[in-house]
Amino acid sequence: MSLKGGVMSLIENLTPEEEALIPGYREKWQKTALSTERIDREKAAEVVKAAYTAINKQEPEIIFCESPYAGLKIIYQKLPSLSFNNLETLSLNDKVCGYITANLTNKNRDFSYQINTQIFRSLTIFEPSFTPQEYVLEDKVYNQPKFNIYLGDRLWLNFQNLANRCCRVDFYVTVLNYYYSKKRWETLQSLSRFCGWLSPFEKFCIVCDRPLHLRFDNENRLHAEGEPAIEFIDGYSLYSYHGVTLPEEYGKIHPQQWQSQWLLTEENAELRRVLIQGIGYARICQELQAIELDNWQEYTLLKIDADVDEEAIYLLKMTCPSTSFIHALRVPPNMKSAREAIGWVNLGVDPETFGAQT
Repeated sequence: MSLKGGVMSLIENLTPEEEALIPGYREKWQKTALSTERIDREKAAEVVKAAYTAINKQEPEIIFCESPYAGLKIIYQKLPSLSFNNLETLSLNDKVCGYITANLTNKNRDFSYQINTQIFRSLTIFEPSFTPQEYVLEDKVYNQPKFNIYLGDRLWLNFQNLANRCCRVDFYVTVLNYYYSKKRWETLQSLSRFCGWLSPFEKFCIVCDRPLHLRFDNENRLHAEGEPAIEFIDGYSLYSYHGVTLPEEYGKIHPQQWQSQWLLTEENAELRRVLIQGIGYARICQELQAIELDNWQEYTLLKIDADVDEEAIYLLKMTCPSTSFIHALRVPPNMKSAREAIGWVNLGVDPETFGAQT
């Protein structure tokens, strides 16, 4: 720590020793975030009551459920007029979160905005996309699309986000010697470890159990093929493909069995992108009868006229001479010939300069 004219200077970097500890804290709290163990309801109720007491609220009626879907139905039964406008005054999410994460301080050490941002990102176990998009639940229960993702985010305080908070606070307090109220730290850890999803209100709190199964891709995005990415004990499930929430009619079918014709009726651009990714251009070419524009040796420039994407799809198809296996790669729609498309794929190198075809 250095002082200039009696003023504390901002620290721009962690020490190598401090930085080396980050993966250990991520791993520690990731185990909590990925837990699929049933919650201890007696312990969870004790923790919730302590959290309410901490924010000077009376102990609520605690209602347990087995999925966010079931919890949402309970909320609507108790608050039938719930809307985005009155949620601010009804939900205690902000008060609970604000209380348990406030007042991290270190009088002898102050990090710059840049290093604080770096620590925040490096100690985030899961990005917000990890959390299933609760607006899907609202649409499914009451068919009210006005309840968008923002309302869903404010209804639930889930244990993955709490694990993110714990991971960062743990690092600041334990490694960087920041001051933090022992009572608040215990409350934060207990909410993360002993509760599933929470939806706290003034007079009641919904406590949802953890899911039975969580499935991810290698980038920690919710992902499963032909089965739910999140599955709850009461049967409610959410389907996801590399982090994109899928409707059940797509998610329950393996991508190898997805149909190119679905692209013709799917209105959602993101879902069309996922379908294209899962089906693959080679099969789309065959099933949607792509038009041949030009060919050069084993390469063919194709165009799909069907209204599949936001702009026309141009593809460079290559048929392997030895196996007859078809590869297809999307190219810009301004390509005029197969050779031009090959050059674009190979960063401007004309195919005539290739020593060998691959």
